[in-house]
Amino acid sequence: MIKLTLKDGTVRECAEGTAAEITKSIGMGLYKAACLCKINGEVKDLRTPVTEDCAFEVLTFEDEEGARAFRHTASHILAQAVKRLFPEAKLAIGPAIDSGFYYDFDIDTPFTMEVLEKIEDEMKKIVKENLPIEQFELSEEEALKLMEEKGEPYKVELIKEHAGKGEKISFYKQGEFTELCAGPHIPDTGRVKAFKLTSCTGAYWRGDSNNKMLQRIYGTAYPKKDALEAHLQQMEEAKKRDHNKLGRELEFFTTSDVIGQGLPILLPKGARVIQLLQRFVEDEEQKRGWQLTKTPYMAKSDLYKISGHWDHYRDGMFVLGDPDKDDEVFALRPMTCPFQYQAYLNRARSYKDLPLRYNETSTLFRNEASGEMHGLIRVRQFTISEGHLMCTPDQLEDEFKHCLELAIYCLKTIGLYEDVSYRFSKWDPNDREKYIGTAEQWDEAEGKMQKILEDLNIDYKIGIGEAAFYGPKLDIQIKNVYGKEDTLITIQIDQMLAKNFGMEYTDSDGSKKNPYIIHRTSIGCYERTLALLIEKYAGAFPLWLAPEQVRILPIADRHLEYANSIKDRLERLNVRVTVDSRSEKTGYKIRAAQVEKIPYMVVVGDNEVQDGTLSVRKRGAGDLGAMTTDAFCNSVITDVAERTIW
Repeated sequence: MIKLTLKDGTVRECAEGTAAEITKSIGMGLYKAACLCKINGEVKDLRTPVTEDCAFEVLTFEDEEGARAFRHTASHILAQAVKRLFPEAKLAIGPAIDSGFYYDFDIDTPFTMEVLEKIEDEMKKIVKENLPIEQFELSEEEALKLMEEKGEPYKVELIKEHAGKGEKISFYKQGEFTELCAGPHIPDTGRVKAFKLTSCTGAYWRGDSNNKMLQRIYGTAYPKKDALEAHLQQMEEAKKRDHNKLGRELEFFTTSDVIGQGLPILLPKGARVIQLLQRFVEDEEQKRGWQLTKTPYMAKSDLYKISGHWDHYRDGMFVLGDPDKDDEVFALRPMTCPFQYQAYLNRARSYKDLPLRYNETSTLFRNEASGEMHGLIRVRQFTISEGHLMCTPDQLEDEFKHCLELAIYCLKTIGLYEDVSYRFSKWDPNDREKYIGTAEQWDEAEGKMQKILEDLNIDYKIGIGEAAFYGPKLDIQIKNVYGKEDTLITIQIDQMLAKNFGMEYTDSDGSKKNPYIIHRTSIGCYERTLALLIEKYAGAFPLWLAPEQVRILPIADRHLEYANSIKDRLERLNVRVTVDSRSEKTGYKIRAAQVEKIPYMVVVGDNEVQDGTLSVRKRGAGDLGAMTTDAFCNSVITDVAERTIW
């Protein structure tokens, strides 16, 4: 007999066996819901033998790891169905993602919606067959031979990347279908009770436009049908809020093929919102002791070689010139830190100068893969509320706290704070080429950040391998309407680049020391923030951020003079206001303003002109009735000043 310590702290005795057998002995209901297990904190397949005392936890679809394994299994069922229907199809990759899964195929047959329905029918057969899912391992040579015999060139390429490491290659088998995969997976195909293939798009192999275009099928899967139906209903609502659709319809932004992918054009509405956000952030940063800089958009490769970006980030940069031929090679900046370090180096620094806080509204350029770009969420040119803070070691915790307080204040003000989560992004010591510095330096920096986060009571997840190449990060994460997670704001600790750049300060004892650096953003990328706000509010922006705050609707031409006098008064109060002077019926004008999500409509006719009043309609509240001009103006400017969200 062995003893199991369960998640709730209770101890159970049971016979040795697989994790699945032990789960069944704990409770049949739990066994039916189980996807994976944790043994002493390590995620394991349910076929894992349990032969000694341990901490034992069952992971279901309600757990993140369980849901990912469940959906990854669904992607294998999809691939098996495609191979049954189209044996000539070549398999690429099929991971689980936040809201479901996808699989990439190399095949000439277009995956139309009719074809997707046939694939779904075949998937249902595979689920009904209740095929056990079994893992096995092969040597590199055996793995290559197997995939070459099956005619899977993309799998062969992936296996060759592991060549020379002497590692076993993992596969999973279900029925006649064998897949190169590290796993883990749920025990059988029969547990995937509810699924839906949602769309098909093109996707370059490995996201590189130099590679072949594949067909990517997206889908989602749940253990129960009602959960799937609720998700699909949510996705329908998401489509209505999708900034890439709604933002174009409401004319916040557009794109042009002759300009290029990932280079959106902000139309007047979108440009106005970002201007308002920038003014808000820069004013708030100034109140908190940040000093504004303006630095060049490009620099010689020499600068990026000092910072390490040339060796660790060059593939993500737009390089101007040929490094093999030209004496002077420039690159558009992917971030502002090396430039602001030059501002620090402008003169000698003392400990009395620190902390020194530089902020900048920075236009940056990153060579994103074409398959990664989406609307305003991920683009090649963007603007960011960037800042770099140089401080002494004993100032680090307080300054980090202040940076986080600023970010939280900004998020709360624009109404996004309730939607975010935190990730402590660490380095991956098994991938040393990605990073600069020693293991001791990384341990020290991560230890300092962990202490700060614990002191601040921050509830965070850990992201191994998500750190910047020079230091750990606190990433403030947010999901779009489809559930895809992106980083909105980062705060990073850096104890390495100051030395690379020769940044020093004279300490109180006269010695020269390198400052600690905090890299931070206040609101992140403005374009991404605009996208998230469009989705959050479905285009109905809070009054203080609305591109157009008030629209005045004169009933007839004889009311235009009065309407324009109201407009002039509101404009003197810095209210963004227009007059709809079109020769249309009032009902038509009201509906047009509603479609455009205008916060206030002011209708003026004979009664209003005679009484010197306004007939006010408020978005979401309807007709507020007659108001004096003074009362209306005071209400608007108060809401704007308080940045009220409604």
